[in-house]
Amino acid sequence: MSDVLVVGGGLAGITAALDCAEQGASVTLVEVRRRLGGAAYSFERDGLQMDNGQHVFLRCCHAYRALLERLGSSHLVAVQPRLSIPVLSPGCPPARLARGGLPAPAHLAGALARYPHLSPRRRLGAARSALALMRLDPSREALDAGTFGHWLARHGQDEDAVAALWDLIALPTLNLPAAEASLALAAFVFRTGLLSGSDAGDIGFHLGTLQAIIGNPAQAALERAGVEIHLGWRAERLLRTADGFELHARAPGGEEALGAATVVVALPHDRAGGLLAPLLGPHAGRSAPLESSPIVNLHLLYDRPVLDEPFAAGVGTPLQYIFDRTDAAGAPPGTQYLAVSISGAIREMELSVEQLRERFLPAMAALLPRVRDARLERFLVTREHAATFRAGPGSAMLRPAAQTAVPGLTLAGNWTATGWPATLESAVLSGHTAARLTLAEHPAGRTRRTARRVREPARGLR
Repeated sequence: MSDVLVVGGGLAGITAALDCAEQGASVTLVEVRRRLGGAAYSFERDGLQMDNGQHVFLRCCHAYRALLERLGSSHLVAVQPRLSIPVLSPGCPPARLARGGLPAPAHLAGALARYPHLSPRRRLGAARSALALMRLDPSREALDAGTFGHWLARHGQDEDAVAALWDLIALPTLNLPAAEASLALAAFVFRTGLLSGSDAGDIGFHLGTLQAIIGNPAQAALERAGVEIHLGWRAERLLRTADGFELHARAPGGEEALGAATVVVALPHDRAGGLLAPLLGPHAGRSAPLESSPIVNLHLLYDRPVLDEPFAAGVGTPLQYIFDRTDAAGAPPGTQYLAVSISGAIREMELSVEQLRERFLPAMAALLPRVRDARLERFLVTREHAATFRAGPGSAMLRPAAQTAVPGLTLAGNWTATGWPATLESAVLSGHTAARLTLAEHPAGRTRRTARRVREPARGLR
């Protein structure tokens, strides 16, 4: 029997398990997949190492960056010296949104003044809206009732201004366009990432694959901390016992039962409710209305370089963000592998691979002129149906706190009430919170064991 049982091996579960183990608790972690990392994972296809999606972060994501230091993989990420977003639009010269050296919010004044995709009148209106956004308090419940798009419209931002500027930030951070996003979460993102400090919004990139940066080093770190890891175990029932809790899981060899004094449930919101229902009753369904928002990723290998920037945003095109992942993927010499991330991809989720080709390949040629002379070697689509919770109005009241009504049972995950949208930072912060609450309820070390091992799934189990 362990002091702590962590259910889920994503960033939240990894963080909670490490925190508890390093404070002397005996910890067991179960994960349904064959690897750690949760929604941030990699896969191999036709000799290329690909990530399921492009998970960028910001300089202000201190918890996530500290976790990478802890895992020993921080050398595989890089943060821009200064925020700089290349912005491409068909038939237009490349533009750039880059911060200057002035204190916030003046650090963005020069970039906005020179931004060619807004008229001078719209630039002035955008500056006024940004100043008004700084005065909002994201913690006010009333803000979560409205949409960011409606607020922008009331502040003079028309559809063209929203598409050319505000959605460049809203879509990748909230996984929704401004028209559908919660005003509270949008205010948090813009205030925290762009308006609170001059360097807060500098963008961080994963130079290697997510498996090399998160999954593999997390497993090694957990092993060093003495955590017992069960990969390929699907949690099915969680019961209360006289000594704590008992988890019944479907393992490669059949059903297994694990006992623990306390439990951290670090599963996605669409899976957590079923496991929690026997313990929390009606309260387990609080997050059930918390809908999901999808992301579609296109993976394109060209026979030659077609993009000079490490990444670029698109305006006036269905292409939102394009990333050069050539080196990380191990692409053949002379080729270029580009990953296209489509957030809030409700429409794209319904399209076939051929329909996606018909929609996006001409858009690539219109945006990147060198594509017209290049040969497309491979085209792959990956879809994340429930990539994030839907960050729409009313989502704040549906996000549960880490502490539950059952003593010894805590929640973790980027969908819990961290204040952040569904980001890498939110997941890590939730893990820290869950561990802190768990250790406060149950002092560590009561059942600590000296030997730990990783139990791998049998081959062929999916």
